[in-house]
Amino acid sequence: MKMHVAIVGAGMSGLSCASQLVRSGHTVALYDKGRGPGGRMSTRRMTTPLGDAHFDHGAQYFTVRDPAFMAQVARWSASGVAAPWPAAGTGAWVGVPTMNAVIKDMADQHDVTFGWHVRGLVRREDRWFLTGETAAGERLQAGPFDAVVVSLPPEQASAIVALHDLSLAATALAARSQPCWTGMFAFAERLPSRQDTVREAGLISWAARNGAKPGRKGPETWVVQASPHWSTQHIEDTVEQVTAALLAALSEALEETLPEPVTASAHRWRYAMSTGSNLGALWSAQSKIGVCGDWLLGPRVENAWISGRTLATRMMAREREEVA
Repeated sequence: MKMHVAIVGAGMSGLSCASQLVRSGHTVALYDKGRGPGGRMSTRRMTTPLGDAHFDHGAQYFTVRDPAFMAQVARWSASGVAAPWPAAGTGAWVGVPTMNAVIKDMADQHDVTFGWHVRGLVRREDRWFLTGETAAGERLQAGPFDAVVVSLPPEQASAIVALHDLSLAATALAARSQPCWTGMFAFAERLPSRQDTVREAGLISWAARNGAKPGRKGPETWVVQASPHWSTQHIEDTVEQVTAALLAALSEALEETLPEPVTASAHRWRYAMSTGSNLGALWSAQSKIGVCGDWLLGPRVENAWISGRTLATRMMAREREEVA
């Protein structure tokens, strides 16, 4: 039996699940509260006196181990939306010309509605409806659907499914995400440092010269990500406070007195990374609700892709059993 499936969250795991379902003839509609494709692989664009500056302010790169994901990355490479980035280490890849290019490539193949914040689920006559609102506050409803997939961080996933499947909600509640403050800085000239990346230096977990990645253009840009510990301690600090702290930390790590940035900002990822589990994905044949995301395996882009694919496989296997 072919299903009409709603997927909440059009990041890597949700789109991976959608691709697997569509290949088997199912119909999928995705909904995401973001203004465009990316999720935690988003790219931020800022207007500066030197032109537009772009910052990969979420995931910095991804690695490949799984054979199926390796084949997917090879397709992205062949189409020019991904390339290796040796500066981040052997086997590191990035989207081209921005990190979200691979997400955009996936989203272009599906029915995705952006700017649609799903708030809850409603069950009517054995079918599912989504309720939510736009950024402007307009209330919306979508459906009916045969099944719903929630591809969100565990804290957000549990809030959506709690009223309808306590077992799924409890599993999500048991997971905990760590936050990450990310600083974004553009400079009028290239910083003289020979380093393109910084790892584990003071409060910095990772910093990178964004323009050193393949296919990047525009002014000199740096992305600075604080450690989970520091981010937790300063989770409610203002953007201005965090921006100043991360800029000072970058100066110290590069052992340079940095010029005044032409633009500077910070983004708070409340749900950046989780410790992961061995569950892979969650599917309830009774409630017809599924959950996927990297938090069900581990905090890597590849794991998000695998989780979505795993969920789709479980959903289809159960449907075949019921038909038989």
